[in-house]
Amino acid sequence: MEEAVRAATPEDLPAIVGLVEALRAELTPMRGGRIWAVREARPGSPAEVYGALLTDPATCVIVGTIDDVVVGFGVVSVETLADDGRLGVVSEMFVDSEARAVGVGEAMLEAMVAFCVREGCVGVDAFALPGHRAAKNFFEESGFTARAIVMHHAFDSGPDTETGDTGGATDA
Repeated sequence: MEEAVRAATPEDLPAIVGLVEALRAELTPMRGGRIWAVREARPGSPAEVYGALLTDPATCVIVGTIDDVVVGFGVVSVETLADDGRLGVVSEMFVDSEARAVGVGEAMLEAMVAFCVREGCVGVDAFALPGHRAAKNFFEESGFTARAIVMHHAFDSGPDTETGDTGGATDA
């Protein structure tokens, strides 16, 4: 079994779209996931949205593979800060559940961090839902620490009532 990471190509788009759909299906029911799905998740057709990201010079889209089969994807972008510094932001990172715990995720994160270093970033932020302990642990084991916590108060008729989210904190 050979794990690898590489820059995504247009030929990877069908696999990325499938992984985006799996990411949304996994995160949306979690605590904070409903708001994530309508606020942070990229709107529009995944094929169009991720196809455009492949040509964005401020964005790095990578895929993780096992034996040349795409099993994960990640997206990191560079943002310019108010002091003209640059910050890397990992907006999506997902590995198919059948391919986890073999090193693909770690290799993908290393590639995204390396992109941010090459781009002169002062650091890298990554997003984890409060209900996704495995993601939080993964980032912490990779040297990330919480930089901010977003607090949320759901109303009885609000979007998260169906998931039972009464307003936990979100690692940001």
